[in-house]
Amino acid sequence: MKTSRPHSQSRRNVRRSGFTLLEVLLVLAILGVIAAMVVPNLLGRQQEAYVKATRTSISGLEGAVKLYASEHDGQFPEGNAETVFQQLMSPETDQQTGKQRASYLEKIPLDAWKNPLRYEYPATGNRTNPSGKPAIWSSGPDKQDDTADDVTNWAQN
Repeated sequence: MKTSRPHSQSRRNVRRSGFTLLEVLLVLAILGVIAAMVVPNLLGRQQEAYVKATRTSISGLEGAVKLYASEHDGQFPEGNAETVFQQLMSPETDQQTGKQRASYLEKIPLDAWKNPLRYEYPATGNRTNPSGKPAIWSSGPDKQDDTADDVTNWAQN
């Protein structure tokens, strides 16, 4: 004869699969704590990377302007960014050989925030460059000139 077990005892022996709500909430809480520690560090690093990328763009534009000056009797292109960029992007004819030179820039240089770099020569006001070079700068993430987040070629900031 079979012995019958009570109904509740057979339920205890059945294995459950899956996670309880408490286990899921505990994992989410742990992930939230980790994210709260990591995210601020990543955001600071991104801003540093943007500044470094912008400095590289400024250096590239400086190189193009110096090349222009070397081929034009040491004279930097004069004016603001709009006029100078158009001048640097236009091919010109070499007066000695009569051959057409490639343009100094292929496109308008942008900072890391996708805004055009700023240019001024001769530099004026607080943009005066002690080396006599043209002033080249980015307005930074706030897109406002002459603020603390500007990235320039005349001062380390």
